[in-house]
Amino acid sequence: MTFAIGVAILLGLMVLAVPIGYALGIAGVISLNMLVPMSMIETLLGKVVHGTVANSIMLTIPMFILMAEFLACGGVATDLLLACNRLLRKVRGGLAMACIFAGAIHAAATGSSTASAASLARASFPAMMKAGYAPSLAVGTISIAGTLAIMIPPSVAFVIYGVVTETSIGRLFLAGIIPGILTMLGYILKISITLRVKPEWGPSNADQERAMAEERGGRVWPMFVLIVVVLGGLYSGIATPTEVAAIGAFGALIISVFSGRMTQRGFNHALGGTMRITSMIMMIIISAHVVGYFISFTKITDTLLEWIAQSGMTPVQAMLIVVFIYLILGMFMDQAAVLILTAPISTPLMAGLGFDPVWWGVIMIKTTEIGLVTPPLGMVVFVTGSSTKTDLRSSFAGVTPFIIAEFVTLGLLLAFPAITLWLT
Repeated sequence: MTFAIGVAILLGLMVLAVPIGYALGIAGVISLNMLVPMSMIETLLGKVVHGTVANSIMLTIPMFILMAEFLACGGVATDLLLACNRLLRKVRGGLAMACIFAGAIHAAATGSSTASAASLARASFPAMMKAGYAPSLAVGTISIAGTLAIMIPPSVAFVIYGVVTETSIGRLFLAGIIPGILTMLGYILKISITLRVKPEWGPSNADQERAMAEERGGRVWPMFVLIVVVLGGLYSGIATPTEVAAIGAFGALIISVFSGRMTQRGFNHALGGTMRITSMIMMIIISAHVVGYFISFTKITDTLLEWIAQSGMTPVQAMLIVVFIYLILGMFMDQAAVLILTAPISTPLMAGLGFDPVWWGVIMIKTTEIGLVTPPLGMVVFVTGSSTKTDLRSSFAGVTPFIIAEFVTLGLLLAFPAITLWLT
């Protein structure tokens, strides 16, 4: 009953449009006060705030975000698109597929889906319009390419999940590689199928698309060097995730400066954007830890495990129900909030049912990836649509075919956990 009251308080604050970080904190304090005295809550608050900001692993979040912001200012997505388009110039829909490849490479050096989508929108949308793609398919392709940054390491989402659930971030990064590649291939296959079913969505001028593939420019070797340094340093154990993130941010700054596209205004915008996003995430994490204490005191995880055992439900059935709940939550809530709010409940629950926490982390990230492009929230679609001045109806229509591919990939990851855990 106490847990239900706490959830009701949180939902009420969210309905009143209180920012999620403050809503979590207020609901957590009020709910805890139903169980423990205020003096104890004050002690816990001091412990939570200090423990969060003093944790060195938390530095990876602003550093990866700063890396994404610097690369966005440096116009790296344009270089990636030109290079990938040359490789696919003989394939129908090659420019759209090049956007997916560019998104995957961009994701391997950044951890922010919205920053990646905004960069790809500036680089890809004018080119796809010039080649004669339908605006809906162009926006859908750019949006779905941007979501790869949440799955392909280094990913801020994996860092958040690792911090909240105390799961190895290194293992999470390794676990995300194959699902990320599988997701990318699913997008490319879906582009090919979509252009066969709806050829009017594709380029109206094949010669124009091929001519664009011959455009000069698009040096990608600096990005590959950055990716090798970031991922190589991380997986080899030479550097910690925090050190790798800092090196990556500095490398992104150097690439952007030497590309000649970094301006003083862009530099200030990158710093400001990083501070805004980091402050929001840190506030949510601190508040979520307060809610985590409330969840621990109510023993809701033990209660759920006992209820599942008594109901006769199998672990797989229980897991599929939780996955379905996540898909629904992703449609209405911010993805970071979903992870931070629910991971402390669902991860111990899944571990108690016999599922690997790393595998479950990838499944959670996959469901939030789908949430990034599904209405009514669809954050990445909103970012891409606003960047390209495309109406939301066309934007969501263009991303719908890719959502089908997302569910197929999710099904494979659920059915064959070895796909995720093979590298770990």
